[in-house]
Amino acid sequence: MLEVERWHRAGAHPQSAEDSQQTNGVRLLCASQYPERYELEGGPAYVFQPDRRDFFKLLGGGIAVLLLLNNEAEAQESGGGRRRGGGNQPKEIGAWLHIGADSKITAMTGKVEVGQNTRTALTQAVAEELRVPASSVKLVMGDTALVPYDAGTFGSQSTPQMAPQMRRVAATAREMLLDLAAEKWHAPRESLVIAGGFVSQKGVDLKASFGELTAGKDQVRSVMQGPVEKPLGQSIAKIDARDIVTGKHKYASDVKREAMLHGKVLRPPSYGATLAMVDPAPQLIREGNFAGIVDANPEALPSTLKTITAVWKTTPQVSSADIYAHLKQTVQGQPKKLTEGWDDCAHKLETTYNIAYIAHIPLEPRAAVAEWNDGKLTVWTGTQRPFGVRTELAQAFQIPEDRVRVIVPDTGSGYGGKHTGEAAIEAARLAKSAGKPVKLVWTRKEEFDWAYFRPAGVIEIRSGTRKDGTIAAWDYHNYNSGGSGLATPYDIAHKVVEFHRTDSPLKQGSYRGLAATANHFARESHMDEIAHAAGIDPLQFRLQNLKDQRMRNVLEAAAKKFGWDRSKTRPNQGFGLSCGTEKGSYLASCVEIATGPKIKIERVVTVFECGAIVNPRHLQNQVEGSVIMGLGGALFEAIAFENGKLTNGLLSKYRVPRFSDVPALETVLLDRKDLASAGAGETPIIALAPAVGNAIFHATGKRVRSMPMAPDES
Repeated sequence: MLEVERWHRAGAHPQSAEDSQQTNGVRLLCASQYPERYELEGGPAYVFQPDRRDFFKLLGGGIAVLLLLNNEAEAQESGGGRRRGGGNQPKEIGAWLHIGADSKITAMTGKVEVGQNTRTALTQAVAEELRVPASSVKLVMGDTALVPYDAGTFGSQSTPQMAPQMRRVAATAREMLLDLAAEKWHAPRESLVIAGGFVSQKGVDLKASFGELTAGKDQVRSVMQGPVEKPLGQSIAKIDARDIVTGKHKYASDVKREAMLHGKVLRPPSYGATLAMVDPAPQLIREGNFAGIVDANPEALPSTLKTITAVWKTTPQVSSADIYAHLKQTVQGQPKKLTEGWDDCAHKLETTYNIAYIAHIPLEPRAAVAEWNDGKLTVWTGTQRPFGVRTELAQAFQIPEDRVRVIVPDTGSGYGGKHTGEAAIEAARLAKSAGKPVKLVWTRKEEFDWAYFRPAGVIEIRSGTRKDGTIAAWDYHNYNSGGSGLATPYDIAHKVVEFHRTDSPLKQGSYRGLAATANHFARESHMDEIAHAAGIDPLQFRLQNLKDQRMRNVLEAAAKKFGWDRSKTRPNQGFGLSCGTEKGSYLASCVEIATGPKIKIERVVTVFECGAIVNPRHLQNQVEGSVIMGLGGALFEAIAFENGKLTNGLLSKYRVPRFSDVPALETVLLDRKDLASAGAGETPIIALAPAVGNAIFHATGKRVRSMPMAPDES
């Protein structure tokens, strides 16, 4: 049996020593543990020279030695490398939770709210353990001066990692309150009851509020370790829901500071261009390749920017027409080809799948407000990684991280697209020269042109099946799009599964589901192709090659809910299915489409299992939101570019899902109280595209091997 799963990437590494072994100089990795590294590569877009007077005023006399780290991952936290998991989390309860004399409960977390409802989930975790309503808990999120360090809100880790931590914190506080009451009343702990913000004693007229018990006492108890109670699985209302739907809720673009100015950056004409010369102007602030303007009137900025004459040095760039050939031609490392297992195969198949770059299109474009005071920098910005952006700011301005504070208001969506701090750095540079706070808000066009994209990719698969329909050989190579979802869940004797890094002409990074959407599209499309070549029903073919019981459960449940066994009832109708696993969650999708002048997705059945369910109503919203978002990447979203310039970087030219595109959605949630909760923000997006592609084949007999599958539909 040959089983090789590896990454050809500089700096790639498994999450733990147990995930790898060294064999003849080749590292063999468990593909399910590949860390997705796009969001952690490279440093800030600009690095500015420190002002000498400010620099020595900050440090005082003596000799100063600066260490500038090239890799942001190495400088994630001052004085140490990138923190992982919960190993370096503060142990004292006071770092996470405070109960005031007025009984108000304040909890702190480095996670942020980007529309995925983490605020509600973590508030719910604290409230359930303290036996209080969620309205009694105030959650402080993403303020680097107040909250414990956190690597960021990505990877669907808020529920599986932070929710248990907040439960442990709250459970520790609950036990502390019971101890305080027992000491106060000289009562046995087993006679005490905690509920509704009070501790009382059974059968005795004794009752004390949380504030009465904690008044004047330091909350310094160590957070308990070990397993926590399972969530109750109750649907509570979204925190701040009324403010959000009425427009009262505040985001980064709503922040206002006294004497605040507004800023705009002079953008290059194409990717890779450098600023050779710019005519001086009273409003112009320039340093190196950075140039921008400020004004008290934001409406005046665009016209003022047009009056500035600049000369840019450009270089030829790859265009979208040549992207897939370019990705193959610039591969790093020598791909390994599978040689074993082919003699057992009665059917062999070799196919190639192409994945386009796509944009995140967040509802709220990047925005930041920056303010300098006595050499200290405070920035309000919407980001998924407040501590990562703090590091970028410190690197850009060459100051210690303890001189930088990043505050993250609730953010109008991110989808993996707001890991980096470009807007924060730009606003901070303008504010430094202006001597006043500066707000900078990207336009929609800037969001298209200068944010990063979901990576494009080429995926090549060779496979072989025995006469009985079992897969004997699997040779899988992903070029550029990423390692998430790379491993096949199917039971295959001989396989080579590899990711290969190549040169990307566009800036690329994390996207909802990371590379799992691309890898599932290729793998589940190919599984259908094998099934049809072998004359086996696609559902039965998958079940025949699956041993993973959780995967079988969602697949069988989806097929039953959909009615997979029914035949086509009309012309141009097609059915398709797919399944997958990512971030510890499992799902299966069945779709019904209609073909004709345009492809219309009419019905989607999704069965989703992510362990124990925390909030059923909001989990359903997460699943269905992912499915709707996935419509765009599956059918029509694709970035077009020519020699370093986007040619469709406007919403009038870039097709996203509309209300009229949304099919009938039927969602089934499998609640596994026996399992730990996994994340649900990303995984539901991965199975839609291959199910749609398989339905197109069922309806038309034509196989589409590129995403998007209907790029010309408007």
